[in-house]
Amino acid sequence: QVQLVESGGGLVQAGGSARLSCAASGRIFSINAMGWYRQAPGKQRELVAISSGGSTNYADSVKGRFTISRDYAKNTVVLQMNALNPGDTAMYYCNAEIKFRPGGPASYTWGQGTQVTVSS
Repeated sequence: QVQLVESGGGLVQAGGSARLSCAASGRIFSINAMGWYRQAPGKQRELVAISSGGSTNYADSVKGRFTISRDYAKNTVVLQMNALNPGDTAMYYCNAEIKFRPGGPASYTWGQGTQVTVSS
């Protein structure tokens, strides 16, 4: 089956930057979309950014600060995070909408998550 592996999390000072990467591997026909979600303690998991159909969308709270990009050949997605603040502290999860065969249904796969902690 498909596996998503995230990397790049850690402790970052407020105002700093971090770069999260996610790589999908396994039997893949195509990936319709790849995105990043995050979940902070006591809060629901929320969409941070998504790349789908050649377009990108961002949560209002990260617009202008975060940038999502995909490498279609390598089945990877990167989230560049700038001007981080303590409100960005959360577990970040990679998600992908994947088709395993032409004409088949799309399935969703989640990574294990990577912790991003922003200190002030």
